[in-house]
Amino acid sequence: MAITKKRKVVNPKVDSNKIYSLKEASSLVKEVNIAKFDASVDLHIRLGVDPKKADQAVRGTVTLPHGTGKTKRVLVLCTPDKENDAKAAGADHVGLDEFIQKIESGWTDIDVIIATPSVMPKIGKLGKVLGPRNLMPNPKTGTVTNDVAAAVNEVKGGKIAFKVDKAGIVHASIGRVSFGPDKIAENSQELINAILKLKPATAKGTYLKGVSMASTMSPGITIDTKTFIH
Repeated sequence: MAITKKRKVVNPKVDSNKIYSLKEASSLVKEVNIAKFDASVDLHIRLGVDPKKADQAVRGTVTLPHGTGKTKRVLVLCTPDKENDAKAAGADHVGLDEFIQKIESGWTDIDVIIATPSVMPKIGKLGKVLGPRNLMPNPKTGTVTNDVAAAVNEVKGGKIAFKVDKAGIVHASIGRVSFGPDKIAENSQELINAILKLKPATAKGTYLKGVSMASTMSPGITIDTKTFIH
């Protein structure tokens, strides 16, 4: 793939042989951003786990202290008695059967789906569409609950879900390039803290093997794992 002129200018600013502190990376990621829009800042965290083993499939949620900088589009699938609660909390879409039909037709123009336990049997058939997009409601991430108002408030307030992929890496957005370096660092630390708490008892060797930070379209910045407060 051809490297753009802007990318050629910023690439030398990131030393591929250097391991940066979290503070350094949080400042540098803003300097090397080349996108004209308010790009996402992402962390890529390599873990010493075997995701093929069920007891090492790290997944969870965390509420970032400064949010993600992105307003998440929330769909609540529920019975009529819960609809007013969901709407009052700020859900973008609320309903059940009509949205199940839309999703079956390929509609996935949302970021998070919250569902009440009673409607999960109806939603199960959507697994093939929602699963690959990480949109399937799950009790472990707090998206299957009777308290739909609280769940909507948490998502709108900066709660994100994460899980390790088949390669043993967690990919997560922790802010935008418009954030100050301190906010980027604090959000990053909060995510790492959550992941450290979920270390599987059966995981052997080094758990936090590598961390890199990058904004959309920017070069990756390798972070020294020792700079994270354990």
